[in-house]
Amino acid sequence: MTTAATALRGAATSSVLWAILGGLVIGALITLAAGHDPVAVYGEILSGALVGPNLTETIARAVPLVGMTLVAAIPLRGGMVNLGGDGQLVLGGLVAAVVALYLPAPGEVRLVAAILAAMAVSGAYAALAAWGEMRFGVPLLISTLLLSYPARGVSSYLARFPLRDPSTGMPETHRVEEAARLPVLVPGTPITWGLVLLLLVIAAVVFADRRGTGGYELRLRGLNPRFVAYGGVDLGRQTVRTLFASGAVAGLVGAMLVLGDQFRFTDNALLSPAYTWSGLMAALLAMGEPIGAVCAGLFFAALQTGGFAMERATEVPRVLTLVLQAVIILLLAMRHGLRRK
Repeated sequence: MTTAATALRGAATSSVLWAILGGLVIGALITLAAGHDPVAVYGEILSGALVGPNLTETIARAVPLVGMTLVAAIPLRGGMVNLGGDGQLVLGGLVAAVVALYLPAPGEVRLVAAILAAMAVSGAYAALAAWGEMRFGVPLLISTLLLSYPARGVSSYLARFPLRDPSTGMPETHRVEEAARLPVLVPGTPITWGLVLLLLVIAAVVFADRRGTGGYELRLRGLNPRFVAYGGVDLGRQTVRTLFASGAVAGLVGAMLVLGDQFRFTDNALLSPAYTWSGLMAALLAMGEPIGAVCAGLFFAALQTGGFAMERATEVPRVLTLVLQAVIILLLAMRHGLRRK
């Protein structure tokens, strides 16, 4: 069994590496066709992501991106897809802002309560989609995606009208006072204690996946759900628990962005960087495996941060990095399709 599992992991790693290499080659060909030197372009991406102060920017961007990668990877490990990350992220950010602003308690208490409330609300909202599949047979793929729209709509309305700060011309809440914000972890950088929270989440997810009974059952479900059901696992309850955990991580990411970076909830500010969809692609690249998903999220964060430096230095649009992400995922899907044939 161990030998077979090792062989499967080795084959999966090989597929990912070949997909990344193929994506880089195709990206180089696109760059050449546009009249630019691919070596210089990739050099700027590398230095723009890892050299000097750019490294701290990459780490700061990687925190929410890796978090949203785990949001997709947790259910994907069991063969489920959560496409509602946007709605869960927005709900978490809004709840965190409201609790941090209006809870009558000291700043540190409001900070902790805001984070916990964001995780609870977003987790429950994600679990609602799982309950819909279990109770009414609505496919999880559809329900998670569609439930994002009410969450985004209600959050937008609240930020634009009842909770809006009238002193600004933006659809945003009042500013969270400093006592209820996430403290800076590394002075002089945008890295906050959100990084520590993310590391704790990663450790918990990896431990549950490798050592926990629930993680073992979830992995088996990803291989053969009928076998898991035959073995006595309640698939409905497992779906609810898995989606709650996934949504809770999305709520945590929303809270970290609001309390550690923006200090208020602004309509559409959490969605414009497209953390959810970059995280979904990273989770697909790792096929739901937690450590691989974290590495893929870091890789995509470095690509995106380096893309800004590349655009400034070479006049190549940073959209090239998004093309690279998409091509890598497509090549991985093609390779798996060819192997199945």
